[in-house]
Amino acid sequence: MKSEVQKTVLETIDEMYDKIFQAERKVADFVRRNPELVVNANVSELANYSGVSDATVVRLCKHLGYEGYYQMKICLSGDLGGTGPLRGRRNSSGTKTDYFRDIAEGILTTEAAVDEKIFNACAELIRNSTMVHLVGVGNTSPVCLYCGFRLERIGIRCTYDALPEYYMNHICLAPPTDVVLAISWSGTTRNVVSALRLAGEKGLKTMAVTAYMQSPVSRSADYLLLSALENGENNRSSQYSRINEMAVIEALIQAVSLGADEISEPEMWLSELKY
Repeated sequence: MKSEVQKTVLETIDEMYDKIFQAERKVADFVRRNPELVVNANVSELANYSGVSDATVVRLCKHLGYEGYYQMKICLSGDLGGTGPLRGRRNSSGTKTDYFRDIAEGILTTEAAVDEKIFNACAELIRNSTMVHLVGVGNTSPVCLYCGFRLERIGIRCTYDALPEYYMNHICLAPPTDVVLAISWSGTTRNVVSALRLAGEKGLKTMAVTAYMQSPVSRSADYLLLSALENGENNRSSQYSRINEMAVIEALIQAVSLGADEISEPEMWLSELKY
């Protein structure tokens, strides 16, 4: 939208202010006062800051001419010179050691964000499940594939696929003894929320790994494993990085695998493909 009319988000809000509903003006007023905070917030956090529902935030964005909140946030980030997570953060010194240290510090911060009781409960759920259905889309899908491969190597049955139609089918046919593990950095991906809600309707226990305490995903899961302490940021160099989510998954796999032996048959078969 912005490329067509060449207006900033704040200019668009000013122009449309008298035409939007009263509840939407609460959101508009907050965006006006706190644009830097908004580019670091997801839809649920902005709704909470403004004292409205998620739906009101989305309606405002559509009334302003955007496809949704995420598109408006991208434009707002550009208006502010690319500040916030949409451009990511770089270590100022730029040395190899600092890059590695930044990653390591982010993972340690992730450890502090994960509640130990919830972590142990999730490990127990996975260990005792008849099947684990892994859910993730976009560049989070490889994390699900990795998790499924590792869990199956220790005898935990899994389903995992990059296509929502596939994992929705698996969940639709699942008994209550199965569990769902969803991974979503932003916590706002519709397909992931739909999978969690379907699982809940069918009586399956659900877990979510996400960087945001307040989000549609976090509200839809029974157990929440946070990969960040605040606003999705753990010294993250890019919003596309999934290192912290991978760290949570790796730790969870380690906990599930205690006392379990890895299945050796696949490794024997794979040995024929290696020198």
